[in-house]
Amino acid sequence: MADIDGSILDRLFAVIASRRGGDPELSYTAKLFEKGTPRIAQKLGEEAVETVIAAVKGDSGLVGESADLLYHLLVLWADAGIAPSEVWLALEARMGTSGIAEKKSRRGN
Repeated sequence: MADIDGSILDRLFAVIASRRGGDPELSYTAKLFEKGTPRIAQKLGEEAVETVIAAVKGDSGLVGESADLLYHLLVLWADAGIAPSEVWLALEARMGTSGIAEKKSRRGN
């Protein structure tokens, strides 16, 4: 197995961001940007459902579906002007905090 870490998501995000304004006839990513946020969000939802289905079925396709899900999430972030580092910081801030406590803090409970 290749020695790959989470930085692949940062590198992929850079490629995705570079496709904004590209030729939609040559780039699927450029085509998604051209269609706008609603289509990008729809594709993310479709990939999320496909990932869930693969997981429930115990399907070997879970890895591929997970990759598709992450790709479409990165496209949505790029569309919204969110850098991966913003999400990484939010995750870092939550490290060591109980998920239950963190959810309660967001609800103001």
